Amino acid sequence: MEGEEKPTQEADMEPVVTSGASEAVPRVPSGVPQNISDVDAFNLLLEMKLKRRRERPNLPRTVTQLVAEDGSRVYVVGTAHFSDDSKRDVVKTIREVQPDVVVVELCQYRVSMLKMDERTLLREAREVSLEKLQQAVKQNGLMSGLMQMLLLKVSAHITEQLGMAPGGEFREAFKEASKVPFCKFHLGDRPIPVTFKRAIAALSFWQKVKLAWGLCFLSDPISKDDVERCKQKDLLEQMMAEMIGEFPDLHRTIVSERDVYLTYMLRQAARRLELPRASDAEPRKCVPSVVVGVVGMGHVPGIEKNWSTDLNIQEIMTVPPPSISGRVSRVAVKAAFFGLLGYSLYWMGRRTVNLVLSLPAAQFCLQRVSEARPGR
Repeated sequence: MEGEEKPTQEADMEPVVTSGASEAVPRVPSGVPQNISDVDAFNLLLEMKLKRRRERPNLPRTVTQLVAEDGSRVYVVGTAHFSDDSKRDVVKTIREVQPDVVVVELCQYRVSMLKMDERTLLREAREVSLEKLQQAVKQNGLMSGLMQMLLLKVSAHITEQLGMAPGGEFREAFKEASKVPFCKFHLGDRPIPVTFKRAIAALSFWQKVKLAWGLCFLSDPISKDDVERCKQKDLLEQMMAEMIGEFPDLHRTIVSERDVYLTYMLRQAARRLELPRASDAEPRKCVPSVVVGVVGMGHVPGIEKNWSTDLNIQEIMTVPPPSISGRVSRVAVKAAFFGLLGYSLYWMGRRTVNLVLSLPAAQFCLQRVSEARPGR
């Protein structure tokens, strides 16, 4: 039964468990006593981190700064997912601000890209196989799985055109976060099965057909200049406006709802940090946190818009039950699939029989059978 999926603020998988808590924490410098207490060690590393943190950081133009009610600061890096410049922007921002938390536009279903090398990702992105289709259908259902594969085809098309694997900025964020003392790494995007199921449920049957048709025949060449231009807000807003005019419900579920979710996760990460105490008798001391968010440029305007509003993400985490038109479309797709399969088998069988009967040996056998019939 379809239900609600609760958001997970921090990655609970092996590659992204609180990045910076173990191997990422630098060793205590030489000359410092090795038998210092945990609190003293924490304070020493925190002091090192604060010294590296720039009071007025020199940030790329793709960074938007937001401030939480408690004074915590959030630096949102707007990126193009196929861009070397975006990777450099992410690295520069993390090194300048030395964050306490890094939040990326990924969910637990896409976290594997963080531990794959560029060559493996490039090969995986180019290959859209039957096995991937079966996995997508099993995970998301027939219609959502097919739509996911069509979008993967679009990603594969861009990958093929540019020779560059997607998500490079997220991998750079993961590497840099591991170098910052006590920096946590959070997955900030809504689970992709929820997004696809809500997107499919929002479209009518003919909208699904129209969208699938457009994605199937996507073949326009894409240059690196095209991708870099996507970092300009005016061009991106123009592209979004075109999509809204054609598929407003799709824009709402894939972009606007995820804007809300990403904003919520960034606000959850931007909470005051409680410093360790040498004893329970000491008063609690909290300081504002610093967060770096790494998201696609298309989400930045929505995050800015939602930053100061009351957010309720329970509604956008619920998968609506299939509508009558949805059930009819699924039956129609299945019927069309099995009908085409049956017709293909019939056509192939008929061609095979005709081919066999046209052979000289078959003609000779038929002639002998005909002559051997009684009454001839």
